[in-house]
Amino acid sequence: MTDEDAVIAAIIELARLEEDELVYVLRRLTEPELRTLREHWPGWAHDGQLAPEGGWRVWLMMAGRGFGKTRAGAEYVSALARANGDLRIALVAANQSEVDRVMVRGESGLMAVARFDEDLLWYPTRGLVEFASGARAFAYSGANPEGLRGPQHHLAWCDELAKWAYPQETWDNLMLGLRLGEGARALVTTTPRPIRLLRRLAAAPEVVVTRGRTADNKNLPPDFVADVTALYGGTRLGRQELEGALIDDVEGALWTRETIEKARAPAPEKLKRVVVGVDPPASAGGDACGIVVCGLGADRIGRSSSLGTGYVLADLSVSGLSPEGWAREVVRAAEIWEADRVVVETNQGGEMVESVLRSVDSALPVRPVKARFGKAKRAEPVSALFARGKAKFAGGFPELEDELCGLTGGGGYEGPGRSPDRADAMVWAMAELMLGRDKAPRVRGL
Repeated sequence: MTDEDAVIAAIIELARLEEDELVYVLRRLTEPELRTLREHWPGWAHDGQLAPEGGWRVWLMMAGRGFGKTRAGAEYVSALARANGDLRIALVAANQSEVDRVMVRGESGLMAVARFDEDLLWYPTRGLVEFASGARAFAYSGANPEGLRGPQHHLAWCDELAKWAYPQETWDNLMLGLRLGEGARALVTTTPRPIRLLRRLAAAPEVVVTRGRTADNKNLPPDFVADVTALYGGTRLGRQELEGALIDDVEGALWTRETIEKARAPAPEKLKRVVVGVDPPASAGGDACGIVVCGLGADRIGRSSSLGTGYVLADLSVSGLSPEGWAREVVRAAEIWEADRVVVETNQGGEMVESVLRSVDSALPVRPVKARFGKAKRAEPVSALFARGKAKFAGGFPELEDELCGLTGGGGYEGPGRSPDRADAMVWAMAELMLGRDKAPRVRGL
């Protein structure tokens, strides 16, 4: 029996003990013995967290929240770096901040799984991890595909690929540089969203797919699993976030994933107008404050003198802030993007909403509007702009896109959260730019 087999056998035996017996045994182990048990990942991991056998090129771990995807990724990368000091590794997340907060310094990240005698160094300003063996890992962002043009790697760990702003472009540049050594490979750990790249990877014969549910991780607190199952079990969101299912578009949705992908285009350098749309929350602890910036291109459509193309420029929505807090974020958005108008819905707060904004910046060009119909109904004419190619997404906006794809023509909503606040903010801004006051979607100006 090898040392590894002995450790695994010991862990199995410990798992069979009653709590009192387990405490008794553990208290009699030496510190080195305890460290050996804690650090032996194959003995603690569930089946879905262990790398598949074979000469695969891509391992796609597509599972629900809490499945243990991050821990599996960190342990897999650490084991390979421990064994080979020459490795060059790409760490790719939605942005550089998430590489830092989740993949490196997170509770299940690379620093957390490093062994007692390993010095793992992280240089956040350089985006560099140095392992004790000499292996090095470099941080990249799914919002900056060009950052992966040129660098070469033996291994890549891609976290939450479905959240990347430019998934296809980032993936293409990553794979073209994944060419060092024999058997270069990539691990993708993500909660599913039905984007085109994820669908393609899940169906590719050369990709090994691991699927799993939140409930598969027996290390999660039982009350947490029970609570989220009670809240979201059987819902569309629950199927995606808890069961790890890659679900289809909502029937009758005003936006589909395919139409959104086709509507992506960079915004022109010069814009005729910029508008910030705002959907304020009913309370600080309630829904998000939707803050979405849209711009109007100077181009013209055909030979007509109609307006040019509208572009979604930024989703700056925030949650959990006081009225003064989200008002400051609105003012900041208007300043950064040099907006000529802030369109804010006042159904929830009436005159107070405009008053709060002007208390932060008295010169803010605010236009309050009051909705007469529901969010989905208001979105219909704006969705038609995207369908006709008159409106575009200047980048990727995962949370906004999820909400848009949950709005249906029947006036319903089947997306994440209780309310599509980001989507509504975008609708207000795009309507101001493209439809005008007299043609805005069921809006009455105050």
